[in-house]
Formats: sequence, C-alpha cells, structure tokens
Amino acid sequence: MDSNQLESLAEILVPIVAIVSVFSFITIMAWLGNKQKEREAFYKAETLRRITESSGEGAKAAIEMLREDDRRKHLKSREGLKISGLINIGVGLGMVIGLRELIGAKVAYAGIVPAFVGVAMLVYVFFLAPPSDSDTDLKG
Repeated sequence: MDSNQLESLAEILVPIVAIVSVFSFITIMAWLGNKQKEREAFYKAETLRRITESSGEGAKAAIEMLREDDRRKHLKSREGLKISGLINIGVGLGMVIGLRELIGAKVAYAGIVPAFVGVAMLVYVFFLAPPSDSDTDLKG
C-alpha cells in the first residue's frame, strides 16, 4: 500500500473507531447504572420484608423508612431544580454579555430566554411546589 492510501485509510478509520468507542462506553455505563439501581431496589425490598416479618414494631419501622426515603427523594429533586435554575440564569446572563460583545445588542437578547427559564424554575421551587415534610417541620 502506498503511504497516501494509508493516510486516507487512517482518516476514515480513526473517526469511526472514536465514535464506536464513545457509544460503547455510554452503553456500558448506562447498563451498569441500571444494574446498580436494580440491586439497590432488591436489597431495599429484602430489608423491608425482613423488618416487617421480625416484630410488631417492624411494620411501623418499614413505613417510616419508606417515608424517609420519599422525603429524601423530594428534597433531592428540589435541590436539583434550584441548581438548574441558577445555572440557567448564569448561562443566560453570560450569553447576553458574550453576544453583545461579539455580535451586537439585538442578538444579545437571545440570552434572556435561558435566564427566564432559570427564573421560572426558581419561582416554581420557592413558591409553587408542594411543601415537603421538612418545610412544615421548619415552620411548625
């Protein structure tokens, strides 16, 4: 083979190998994440079953454990919305500043869209979302 043919073959094969590698990695990581969630759900169900079978107080402890888990998920979701809102506001303001410097003032207003999405997320979290148990604990 000629060196030009080798170079042209390398130009074709390198991107193909890179793309296949990236998607293979993503697929394997998604599969591993699902296996971990499945395993955690199994252990949680097994623990709850053993608690409820052990004593009369076991059912109360299992219900309390489920409530605590739901409360933790709710708080995690709210915190995620808060962070997402702040990130969107920052991206929007950065776009306004960057586009104003690069292109002009009229195009810079496109950055207001993600900023308003961030504001909407924060308004939802602080004013419209149903209160969690921890919110009522703090007030009462």
